[in-house]
Amino acid sequence: MALISIDNLTVEQRLKGVSLELQRGELLGLIGANGAGKSTLLHAIAGLHKSMGSIKIEGDPINFLPSHERARIVGIQPQAVSSAWSLTVADIVALGRMPWGDEDEGAIERAIERTGVSKFRDRNIDHLSGGERARVWLARVLAGEPQALLVDEPIASLDIHYQLAVMEVLKDYSREDNGVIVAIHDLSLAARFCDRLCLLDNGKMIALGTPKEVLTEELLCHAYGVPVDIELERDPPVVLPR
Repeated sequence: MALISIDNLTVEQRLKGVSLELQRGELLGLIGANGAGKSTLLHAIAGLHKSMGSIKIEGDPINFLPSHERARIVGIQPQAVSSAWSLTVADIVALGRMPWGDEDEGAIERAIERTGVSKFRDRNIDHLSGGERARVWLARVLAGEPQALLVDEPIASLDIHYQLAVMEVLKDYSREDNGVIVAIHDLSLAARFCDRLCLLDNGKMIALGTPKEVLTEELLCHAYGVPVDIELERDPPVVLPR
C-alpha cells in the first residue's frame, strides 16, 4: 500500500486534478517550469492549502487526523523559510521536535549530522550564509523524523558540493522506509537521484514515471518551451537546455 496516495487533488486556479502515489523507499521528484504548481502540490499534501480531492496515508484519509498527528507523519520544508529571532542552529533544529512535544536529543543529533551543520551548531542563524541556512532548515524538518518528507527546492541556494550532499541525504532518508517528494529545477540531478518524476505544467500533471519515461524531448519542450539535450545513459545523466 502506498505511503501517500492523492486522487484528483485540486487547488483553485493553481492545481487541477493531480493523482499520484508515493511509496515507502521512494524519492519522487516534482519538476516543471516556474508557476507549474510544484509548491502548491507540496503545500496541499501537507494541509497548508485548502484543496479538493482525496489525500490518504496508507489508505486512511489524512483529513481525519488531528493536526499534530499529521505533522508527525508529514514534514515539509517550504522554499522560503526565515526566523524572527536570532536563534542558534541547535535551537532551530530542536524546533523540529515540536509535533512530538519533546526534545529527542538522538533525533536532533542525527538531523544535524545528516545535513552537515554540526560545525556551526552554536552559531546564530542570522550569521550564516544562505546556503548554510538552507541546510539548517532541512535539519529542522528531519529532526521530526516524518515518514513522508516534502521538500521544496532544497538545493536552490547551495554550491555544487552541497547540492550533491543534500540530494544524497534525501535519497538515503527515503531508503529508511520513508518517502520523499522533492521539488527540483535541476533536471540532471533529478535524473540522477529520483526514482520517479512528476512533470507539472500549468497546474496539471502531464507525465509521471521513471526519469527515462518523463525526461523526453517532446515532454520537456512542451513544459519548458525550449529544446533540450538529454543524455540519460551518461553517468551521471545530463539534461540541459540546447
